[in-house]
Amino acid sequence: MTLLAAPVAANPIADILCAPTKQMQQKLEQQFHSARTASGIRAPDQMMEVWTDARGDWAMVVRYASGTSCIVSMGEHWEETENPT
Repeated sequence: MTLLAAPVAANPIADILCAPTKQMQQKLEQQFHSARTASGIRAPDQMMEVWTDARGDWAMVVRYASGTSCIVSMGEHWEETENPT
């Protein structure tokens, strides 16, 4: 992905900020080579998802029960951490 340095108009993900969930998933998997690596319930009708790629680029997506998903944040250098014991 590596999109933060680009102006908004040149951002290749800007055209899919919100899209039908299936279309969003295909775009993240096929164009950006990302996979859903984490998810959790935000509200009864909302699921938060984190999508990451092999380089550590990431996108946070809200999946709505209505069938729409929206990218709400993105960045670089995603790092998994171990749970403290």
